[in-house]
Amino acid sequence: MTSLLTTFSTTAETSADMLPCHDLDAADLFFSERPAELEQAKRLCADCPLIEECRQGALERSEPWGVWGGAIFQDGSIIAVKRGRGRPRKHPLPAEDPARDAA
Repeated sequence: MTSLLTTFSTTAETSADMLPCHDLDAADLFFSERPAELEQAKRLCADCPLIEECRQGALERSEPWGVWGGAIFQDGSIIAVKRGRGRPRKHPLPAEDPARDAA
């Protein structure tokens, strides 16, 4: 199995220990079904030294899903946010009344 590290030309200082996606405790976040966990994975990517190469590689491979290079992929394309499972509300929640809160 080829690791992400071997896919890109890296400097000697870059090692798997520096990549957030290689942290066994966080690995499941990058392919979660929960939008909040995907947002957490995107935050972990923010300081990654390979963020641009990772995102570009995922676009070239048309990755079907997951967080790659700080972006959420679905069906080979980048999406802004992932919707949660289930059906959306038929009726929006009532708006808060600021006058009521001030009383």
